[in-house]
Amino acid sequence: MTARNLRDLGPKTHEKTPGQTVGPFFAFGTVYPKMNEVVFPHSPGSVRLSGAVYDGAGQPIPDALVEIWGADSEGNIPRGRGSRRRDDFTFTGYGRCATTDEGGFVFWTLNPGQVDSRAPFFAAIVFARGLPDKLHTRIYLPDDQDLLDADPFLSSLTPDERATLIATRTPDGNLHHDIRLQGEKETVFIAF
Repeated sequence: MTARNLRDLGPKTHEKTPGQTVGPFFAFGTVYPKMNEVVFPHSPGSVRLSGAVYDGAGQPIPDALVEIWGADSEGNIPRGRGSRRRDDFTFTGYGRCATTDEGGFVFWTLNPGQVDSRAPFFAAIVFARGLPDKLHTRIYLPDDQDLLDADPFLSSLTPDERATLIATRTPDGNLHHDIRLQGEKETVFIAF
């Protein structure tokens, strides 16, 4: 059936099917070699993006899955096929990492450049037990306050909410960002 034919069927008469709780079964169909290496570790320009995922009580979540997407340092979004195939030299823009027993995750990637003159960020998704659906968020680079102030999405948030989306630059030039699913300093999540 074509898209045009679907529109001709008239108004919807059924509610959308609700999401289902995910995990803890991520290894089936989601694990592949070097999945957290968006770029080859220690290659020129590479950075480590690390953090942890916490529940509403502040406890680490040991069986979550974090995915990131990001542009390269020039702001180009990879469009090629095969982002799961790691060849040790191609920037794929996409990575996935299961959390450790301490809720930790780590990606090897590049600092994303500006896309459409907006503040550079990683798009992130979190899957975890007890969630009826995945959670979408962003992880912004902390380096250019003017770009952060001008970003339309960040501008719509309170200062406390904004702080939950901006990574910290470590002394060695890497990035750290924790994701809190609920409670104090809860990460801002985006509805799609």
